[in-house]
Amino acid sequence: MTDGFGVYVHVPFCARRCDYCDFATWTDRAHLVDAYVDACVTDLRRREDEGRARPATTVFFGGGTPSLLEADQLAAILEAIARRPGAEVTVECNPDSVDPHKLHAYRRAGVNRISLGVQSTAPHVLAALGRTHERGNVVRAVEWARVAGIASISVDVVYGAHGESMSDWRRSIEDVLELRPEHVSAYALTVEPGTPLGGRVATDATPPPDDDDQAAKYELADDLLGHAGLEWYELSNFARTGHESRHNLLYWSSGEYLGIGCAAHGHRRGRRWWNVRTPERYIAAVRRGRSPEAGAEILDAPTRADEALMLGLRTRHGVEVPDGSAGRAAARLVDSGHLERRDGRIRLTRTGRLLATAVTTELVGGDRTPAARWQSVESSAR
Repeated sequence: MTDGFGVYVHVPFCARRCDYCDFATWTDRAHLVDAYVDACVTDLRRREDEGRARPATTVFFGGGTPSLLEADQLAAILEAIARRPGAEVTVECNPDSVDPHKLHAYRRAGVNRISLGVQSTAPHVLAALGRTHERGNVVRAVEWARVAGIASISVDVVYGAHGESMSDWRRSIEDVLELRPEHVSAYALTVEPGTPLGGRVATDATPPPDDDDQAAKYELADDLLGHAGLEWYELSNFARTGHESRHNLLYWSSGEYLGIGCAAHGHRRGRRWWNVRTPERYIAAVRRGRSPEAGAEILDAPTRADEALMLGLRTRHGVEVPDGSAGRAAARLVDSGHLERRDGRIRLTRTGRLLATAVTTELVGGDRTPAARWQSVESSAR
């Protein structure tokens, strides 16, 4: 477990909901923004007064669309978070909702990393995903962030949308590389029930993503990004040396973090909890001096060990070679080319990364793992 401490702030507001998104976000709650920001600040200060928070090594504003907040609103929340010197502070941004003034204000407040949701640079693919931005907006957003002095820029892309050819995907990666980002997250599109995309797939109006197509696109991204100096360090994440997401590494190393805002999760000393889902309920709970937590669970030692293995195996660092049934499964997976052994640790090969869910299930389940649980490609979503 890492000695770092993270703070995640959930901003649940969006101008438009993407067709594939099933996150806790709303497009009709703009009238709640001021009250929500006040509630986040109050919650943070109350937790610090009660000794339930400590200086953060990482802060992540996610959503939703955090960049929809006014710069001084985001700065007010950040000011309420005690941070260690050199803390990583990330804000997820939509290219359509940033401008030079906002990015300069972010930097003055302590933001040193932004994550831009690009998804694709092909107009027809963006339309299939329900995205509205144009490539020019992305280029301008990156230029403005550089001028503002934000040291680390991450770009999110998604592959596997209906109508996306291999050449479309190659062009999207090449366009992203022209921006010279320090970090790229490449996610396989997943279809979630209850989303517009899920509805279209359920009624056969749109075919589901093809496993073989997604596997080929992952391999292409791995080749192009690696050649450009962005090495994989987690299944869906690629970075230049020193620009890995420290906040996400905290999650993947079973570290401790505080969740602020509706639907946010936290983890401390083997206890994991989650807040009420809607902004209205979160605001009401904080105003009444009550905990906004909706539920919690205590992770026993075997569960924590299994989670550490599952999360650690997602990363390039891998995990220590397990013993018992998991160790025997690891030996089989090394022989089959899905894992490689190095310095007393095991990690996924590229073939293994394409089958990461199945490999992990094999390790955790040992000899009990049914073959039917094998899948052809790992899908991730932030």
